[in-house]
Amino acid sequence: MANDSSSPHDRLRAAARHFGRRRFLTTTGAAAALAFAVNLPATGTASAAELDTAKLDQDPFTLGVASGDPLPGSVLLWTRLAPRPYEPGGGLPRARVAVRWEIARDERFTRVVRRGTATAHPEFAHAVHVEADHLDTDRVLYYRFRAGAFTSPVGRTRTAPAPGARAASFTLAAVSCQAYHDGYFTAYEHLAEEDVDAVFHLGDYLYEYAVTATGGARAYTDRRLPDLFNRETLTLEDYRLRYALYKTDPGLRAAHAAHPFVVTWDDHETENNYAGDTPENDVPPEEFLIRRAAAYRAYWENQPLRRPQRPQGPDMRLYRRLGWGRLAQFDVLDTRQYRSDQAYGDGWQRPGPESEDPARTMTGATQERWLIDGWRRSRALWNVVPQQVTFAQRRDVPSAAFKLSMDSWDGYPASRDRVLAGAVSAGVDNLLVLTGDVHVAYGLDLKADFDDPDSRTLGTEVVATSIASGKDGADRPANWSDLTRANPHLKFYNGRRGYVTVELGRDLARADFRAVPYVTRPGAPVSTVGSFVTEAGDPGLKPA
Repeated sequence: MANDSSSPHDRLRAAARHFGRRRFLTTTGAAAALAFAVNLPATGTASAAELDTAKLDQDPFTLGVASGDPLPGSVLLWTRLAPRPYEPGGGLPRARVAVRWEIARDERFTRVVRRGTATAHPEFAHAVHVEADHLDTDRVLYYRFRAGAFTSPVGRTRTAPAPGARAASFTLAAVSCQAYHDGYFTAYEHLAEEDVDAVFHLGDYLYEYAVTATGGARAYTDRRLPDLFNRETLTLEDYRLRYALYKTDPGLRAAHAAHPFVVTWDDHETENNYAGDTPENDVPPEEFLIRRAAAYRAYWENQPLRRPQRPQGPDMRLYRRLGWGRLAQFDVLDTRQYRSDQAYGDGWQRPGPESEDPARTMTGATQERWLIDGWRRSRALWNVVPQQVTFAQRRDVPSAAFKLSMDSWDGYPASRDRVLAGAVSAGVDNLLVLTGDVHVAYGLDLKADFDDPDSRTLGTEVVATSIASGKDGADRPANWSDLTRANPHLKFYNGRRGYVTVELGRDLARADFRAVPYVTRPGAPVSTVGSFVTEAGDPGLKPA
């Protein structure tokens, strides 16, 4: 990449001025603006020379391996080559690299079922996405990559059952919010040892905030991180490097290698609390969209996502549908890219005409129709909605002067009402919403009328606490009493770090909230701090 002494802010502003909003909001204009902002050739580098992998003299698999979005007979395999991950470009020249891959039925690879070669292109930061198909359905498999003389760690993954299969059970883990600078990813070390079929990441995989040389709250004494992490992410190279920092964490690498992930983003993968093309700060929308394009591109490069999710400039179709036989349908949402701006300037506010405007949307009209139409066609026992922000109502105090979070579904009540009405009209009996964002664990009932505790329960919401964001936390945060008294549909509340596992069965679903007592130093044990069930056909959380 050419030397450039200008700041990331200067380059973004220059790109915005050069292209303007009208031209940017076309596919070719967006691609050109992104290329302009990050010094990428607009036509890509498909003709780049191929690297002689015999010349690789450092392990290129420092960022580990991952798999994702299991389908019947197919799974997505991922890695990204970076022999020197904390350097721009990952320590590789701008050349194509041939990467061999193998899938086997056993960890020793004595029964290989598929193999092939993929190309790691420099314009995608030498990321590799292999859509491996023609595999057996409902099968645990192992995979690895090779480049030159180097072999990656072995990953474990699995395929989904056939669409009509009567699967007996499915166990997932839900995770969210992993601010590197707030603590160690100890929860991932424990999650890597859990017996789950897939991990659902509900957003805030990385944070745009600066990370100091000592890793913030990690307070390293045995290493110093490069200064290039000690700034907010703005450019494509910034985001790529931040993913490299996160993915060198051994706990995160272990969890990715152990289980397939189904990922969706929230705000911090781009910028705190952005809404559609409206940024948090007062910058022109076209400038923010160039930043969003860089963030979305880096997200795709660094996640186990399939071709339909590859972004086009500042746009990326992340919402998608997965299934587990006749047992479960998963409708993965994106509640950032299409939402209306937060009402009343965001934050916790009194609800009123602005937040209650029926025209406001959390999902956008197209995604909302897709969700409800999918429910109408669903043949699954459990309809699960992995998404980002708290769906149920949360009053902050048990009085008439309560406030609601304008960033959550409480700031978009008409949108929530349409979704719940869609579930009822589609005959969804077992609705389960999975949520992240708030750095605490909740168990909530979804009510037909949240202001009437005796109204019909339409489903349940399980909120996964953060992996590290919020530092150590507390079993009972300062607002525990107010929140539990103000919201009778709130059945569980814990403020430690961790994750939640949910086992879906034919008769009931069971949620086990797993927590660690601290993350600001390594080595914390894990324990179950709450367990609840919801019965098929009788929604509502009950202590297990």
